[in-house]
Amino acid sequence: MWRPWGKSPTRIHDTSSSSSSSSSSPSSLFSCSSFKDIENLCSSDQPANHHHNHHLLHQPKKTFVVFHRVRLANSLLRAWSTRPPPPALPEPEQQPDDPKRAPDPVICLPGAEKRIVVYFTSLRVVRSTFEDCRAVRSILRGFRVSIDERDLSMDSGFLGELQQILGQRKLTLPRVFIGGRYVGGADEVRQLHEVGELKKFVEGLPAAEPRVCDACGGFCFVLCDDCSGSHKLYSEKGGFKCCTACNENGLIRCPSCSSPPL
Repeated sequence: MWRPWGKSPTRIHDTSSSSSSSSSSPSSLFSCSSFKDIENLCSSDQPANHHHNHHLLHQPKKTFVVFHRVRLANSLLRAWSTRPPPPALPEPEQQPDDPKRAPDPVICLPGAEKRIVVYFTSLRVVRSTFEDCRAVRSILRGFRVSIDERDLSMDSGFLGELQQILGQRKLTLPRVFIGGRYVGGADEVRQLHEVGELKKFVEGLPAAEPRVCDACGGFCFVLCDDCSGSHKLYSEKGGFKCCTACNENGLIRCPSCSSPPL
């Protein structure tokens, strides 16, 4: 049979009377009027019971540094928050490849607005230069437009002319002008040709003549009529002297297909 509901015969021991005999209750030990007293409770470790051993009474106090560390951290945070900002670093100088720098001035070749002008050399002294010149000429000839090829090995006057245009003394070849504007050297022409931009540069230029010049055979130079290509003239009074009508090779520009000098 189940036990009937009712009061349990088991009696619970009342500890209130025994606890009242003690000197103080746990609630009285840890009671405090405000949160400021917590620091005093943690900072000292005084014996709460008079029944401790004499050894514990003479034991040195344990110092708790928790609140000390908190105060130190707060003081550091306040110091950092009131610290003046560091001075701004100077801006770095613009490098030559900086996209924000001013663009280079446009270099133009007067009198060449309707054709391509190529400064090159036909000499094989420097193989890499010769290969670059031949490759650029081959690319430009493929568009079948009017090209003025100026060979520095045929006339040294082209070198001074190019130095005057670019404002440089040391130059590499080839150098290309399209429609009177400077394009660049072999690397620039190759890159423009690979991406298809070079075709846009030559649009609108007159087509090249399908035939070869009968006077010079396509070399753009003929022998000087005054010295017959010797670059020397003889007179009975003064002897030999240099011909002033031709270059150092005894050649003059072809009057049929070459443009006049600058």
